[in-house]
Amino acid sequence: MRTGSEPATARSALRARFWLSLWGLVWAVFGTAAFALTGRTGWAVACGVLWLVTTVDLTVVLRHLRQGPHYQPGRDVPPYPPPRE
Repeated sequence: MRTGSEPATARSALRARFWLSLWGLVWAVFGTAAFALTGRTGWAVACGVLWLVTTVDLTVVLRHLRQGPHYQPGRDVPPYPPPRE
């Protein structure tokens, strides 16, 4: 059931975001190493920047996961009530 308050009360799928960030991190590291070894400096730098972005995203996701149910409520936590107008 939609309440109309989803933008303000939406819950992030942090575990899915964690695994996607980890997958991106693995590929960024692989791409950086592969392009650096083949002498393609531009692509190696691009993959290095992507490596940095995925590392920052992974750090933020892990921080939010460790902060507890406020950021990642479990199945036993009911949905937020709609805002009162």
